[in-house]
Amino acid sequence: MAYDVIVLGSGPGGYPAAIRASQLGKKVAIVEKENLGGICLNWGCIPTKALLKSAQVYEYAKHSKDYGINIANPTADFGGVIGRSRGVADKMSKGIQFLMKKNKIDVIMGFGKLIAPGKLEITAADGTKKVEEAKNIIIATGGRARALPTMPIDGKKIIAYREAMSLPTQPKSMIVCGSGAIGSEFAYFYNSLGTQVTMVEFMPRLVPVEDEDISKELEKQFKKQGMTIMTNSEVLSVDTSGAGVKAKVKTPTGEVILEAEVLLSAVGVVANIENIGLEGLGIKTDKGKIIVDKNQQTNVPGIYAIGDCTPGQALAHVASKEGINAAEHLSGHHPEPLDYNNIPGCTYCTPEIASVGYTEKAAKDAGYEVKVGKFPFIASGKAVAGGATDGFVKVIYDAKYGEFLGCHMIGTNVTEIIAEAVVARKLETTAHEILNAVHPHPTMSEGLKEATAAAYGEAIDI
Repeated sequence: MAYDVIVLGSGPGGYPAAIRASQLGKKVAIVEKENLGGICLNWGCIPTKALLKSAQVYEYAKHSKDYGINIANPTADFGGVIGRSRGVADKMSKGIQFLMKKNKIDVIMGFGKLIAPGKLEITAADGTKKVEEAKNIIIATGGRARALPTMPIDGKKIIAYREAMSLPTQPKSMIVCGSGAIGSEFAYFYNSLGTQVTMVEFMPRLVPVEDEDISKELEKQFKKQGMTIMTNSEVLSVDTSGAGVKAKVKTPTGEVILEAEVLLSAVGVVANIENIGLEGLGIKTDKGKIIVDKNQQTNVPGIYAIGDCTPGQALAHVASKEGINAAEHLSGHHPEPLDYNNIPGCTYCTPEIASVGYTEKAAKDAGYEVKVGKFPFIASGKAVAGGATDGFVKVIYDAKYGEFLGCHMIGTNVTEIIAEAVVARKLETTAHEILNAVHPHPTMSEGLKEATAAAYGEAIDI
């Protein structure tokens, strides 16, 4: 059967691409080798948030007296926490199955490989093969945990995010290597449940892609929570011959041996582009990513690529928009290309981190003269009432025109606030409009306006 579009991969880029193409009148199939929804719904974004919510509920229970509520000796059921997370993932994956039926999209289970322009060979789990044809193919194969030779993942003692979400028992101690979103979220989760956590980060600071002030605050909060933080440090080797792991770590003051039950490798993501037929068709790649133009087209006509297998940020919401853009472009529309400098980034540990646009350093390096404002949540009535006063909002404006260059937040629920800054920047909003847009009181979102007021010497509450 010939299709208008076949999407290879059903993650947060693939399934929106398939749905949008169907909405535009195309006959669509989607090919998936494991679970509908991809890593995000099954082993990434969604189930991790379920784990983190359980950790937060446990934290609330332990500190219930702070709120005038007495809960005697709350305990965490690790198996129950993991079970809830898996249940959430299963529910979301079934939701994707429903969406496929609703949009009349054929689901083909198996591993897809390009064998010619417009032709995809699909190998089912039982080894049987069949070839499907389509006018357009969208590659949405995503990514997986990067494995370093110094930390070979064995799934037992040296684990990646997937194993970290489904360990049979809670480890008493854990080394987390890497402090990006994945590393920071799991470090918080396990530490909050009582695991002794040591974080090892190669760069000089935690969450190194974030603004420097955010990094400093996260390190302060993680240390306050009882974690050991080692920056400017590198795992040289891991010995797994004993009961747990012994990691040889190079630090600024010399080599040390860290011992723990398990080591979580969270050192980035690598694209899934092997064995899918790119070489045979001459599809160009660079540094392990598929090269695409502003419309997500590869150099081979009729073949598009989106999400983590392309050079943009490896984020679910980026993949979704790229997938929709690809579907619209192949349908004859003219979608607006993504502005990769206006993509929000979120980390869901406690405190949460959310940011968009330039960091203060990046803005200055780009030649801007800047006005910077900060509003600490300790001065927020809503934060004080909620017992969540850690963190702040930081805004960066161009001093000359008031252009909204960047926004960086750390604190409770800031991932729910950052969209205001994204939309504001999209609309080319200046500091003047933010200051004069009345924000509701009491809310955490007032912090954005108050930080802006601080940047211009007009702060009221600090």
